[in-house]
Amino acid sequence: MSETGNTPETSAPRLREKGRLMSASEIERTLVRLAHEIVERNEGAANLGLVGIKRRGVPLAQRLARMIEKIEKQPVDVGTLDISFYRDDLSTDGPRPKVVDGDLGFDVNGRDIILMDDVLYTGRTIRAALDALFDHGRPKSVQLLVLIDRGHRELPIQATFTGRMVPTSRREIIEVKLNEIDAQEQVLLVELAD
Repeated sequence: MSETGNTPETSAPRLREKGRLMSASEIERTLVRLAHEIVERNEGAANLGLVGIKRRGVPLAQRLARMIEKIEKQPVDVGTLDISFYRDDLSTDGPRPKVVDGDLGFDVNGRDIILMDDVLYTGRTIRAALDALFDHGRPKSVQLLVLIDRGHRELPIQATFTGRMVPTSRREIIEVKLNEIDAQEQVLLVELAD
């Protein structure tokens, strides 16, 4: 039973798959491109720190760190930012994002931080993540990387690095599936069923 007291049959919205946006190989190629863009924009990796937003931003950060290490022949710090929030991305009446402190794993002060998430939508998750990041210190710069940017921003937040722009309607949802979390690798476009 859901927190709203609905029965299981009515608690979860029904979703209809509209299509696959990215296969496993397309995700891999996109991450390789993004790794090279990060290195080029930051003139190497000497001052970089990659921070993944839980859940799916974490494996993205870990994968990109390995790719950048191969390119630059030096280790790259990777941290995890734990932001737990109630799903307010479908309704503005719901609770706001709740930030949970966690150990990033490295000092962010004076570093060029790449903050990573799977999908950029309203911008509320990123705003909460920025608040949490600055609770850990004062980076030299913060750049945002997302695998998918679907538009519909409610806040003035723009990604520095974008895997793919996917214009969507508000009824559509992007589902990113990563092997580390979902035991499958793909990006799907789904729609709320009537």
